[in-house]
Amino acid sequence: MNIKLIKTESDYNQALERLETIFDAKKETPEGDELELLGMLIEQYENEHFPITLPDPIEAIKFRMDQMGYNQNDLARIIGFKSRASEILNRKRKLSLEMIRQIHEKLNIPTDVLIQTY
Repeated sequence: MNIKLIKTESDYNQALERLETIFDAKKETPEGDELELLGMLIEQYENEHFPITLPDPIEAIKFRMDQMGYNQNDLARIIGFKSRASEILNRKRKLSLEMIRQIHEKLNIPTDVLIQTY
């Protein structure tokens, strides 16, 4: 086992290649331990160099509505008023706490996404 910190893109690519080689290693073996450590190092490098941020709340709503085949009228049924749905989708009105709860429940969008400022 020759594990080192991943500091460069070259180190990262080498770590990924090694991970592929030992991917099926059994737990509680030297290769299994190497796999686990390598996975942690790769995750740390990716979190630092390729962070994934939460999506914009309105874009998340639009995306989920598209996935579910919903339109503005369907959103209006969830939050109460057609005019409010339009204002929200056009960013003229902020989501209220009750709207966030309803959208989370009906569209299954995480509340972490919906409570962000936009």
